[in-house]
Amino acid sequence: MSSVEAEPVPKTDITETSKEDAKGSKRSKSSEDSEQLQASSSNDGASSKAQDRLERFKALKARAKSATDSNLKETVAESQRLATDPALLSNLSRKHAFASHNLLKADTEEAGEDFERKRAWDWTIEESERWDRRMEKKQRHRDDVAFQDYRQDARKVYKRQLREMQTDLDTYEKEKIAAVERAAASGGLEIVETDDGELVAVDRNGTFYSTADSTDFTENKPDRAAVDRLVSDLRKAEEVRLKKRRDRRGEEDADVTYINEKNKQFNQKLARFYDKYTKEIRDSFERGTALLSPSLGRQILNLLCSDHPTRGPVCDSFHDCLCDNICLEWLFCHGPHKRLKASSKNSVNFCTDHSTQRDG
Repeated sequence: MSSVEAEPVPKTDITETSKEDAKGSKRSKSSEDSEQLQASSSNDGASSKAQDRLERFKALKARAKSATDSNLKETVAESQRLATDPALLSNLSRKHAFASHNLLKADTEEAGEDFERKRAWDWTIEESERWDRRMEKKQRHRDDVAFQDYRQDARKVYKRQLREMQTDLDTYEKEKIAAVERAAASGGLEIVETDDGELVAVDRNGTFYSTADSTDFTENKPDRAAVDRLVSDLRKAEEVRLKKRRDRRGEEDADVTYINEKNKQFNQKLARFYDKYTKEIRDSFERGTALLSPSLGRQILNLLCSDHPTRGPVCDSFHDCLCDNICLEWLFCHGPHKRLKASSKNSVNFCTDHSTQRDG
């Protein structure tokens, strides 16, 4: 019998496959680790974003709450301010000051002391002298109300304009600084520093600072707002002058609705209180297009026919034929007072004719 030799199994294939399996397992582990790291990092990023959004939401809620509280406080303060009448408060404070003054004066006189002397103890000498000067000035102003001459009147107007003048100090300071810089750049003004470190502007040629002979004010160019303010002041003065002239001559632009001066004052008082309610009616009367109610139309008919003896039945019959709204222009042109002059006895026929005309 011949023996059959077995073929040996190659070792290289087993080792290579084991190595490849090990490498694959390592790669799978590394990929799993990387995926876990990526998942953990993504989870951390998502959690951090959610935390940031939560913090921002909390901050917004706190800001909204603070804004609501501040708005509520401002609303309450504004309502209290609107509910409080400043004129009433000033009136109460003035009455309180008068009452305290009279009470102190009564107590001082009852004690046998000098009220003015005791009152002067609460003030210094400077304050007392300032108060005396103020009282003297007020008394001179009261005595200076009456007209003396045109020169005195012009002086009062000039002083009133000075009191009403609004000075813009910020613009003045800016223009002053700009003028100093221009003069320093041109060489007419020199900036010198003293030993104390203070900057002093020295006029080298004597042309910068204004004197009695200087004419630099002619180079001033006012802005548009100042020009408009000057024009408005001039127009206001012209209107006041013309109004005084009309009052002096007794001229008025409006219609004459009075018979004497007393009646004029009474009509002005009525107009002051009732013009805002009767403006529309008066305008309609002037245009002649007013629509009157039946009751008001009846009153006007009675007034129009007041000088005729048969106004009662005529107006009653005419009033029954009218519609709900009456045109004032038609009433004055075609009313019964026109036809009463032609026929005073045939009032029923007149009303019947008018009703047929209206229906037709």
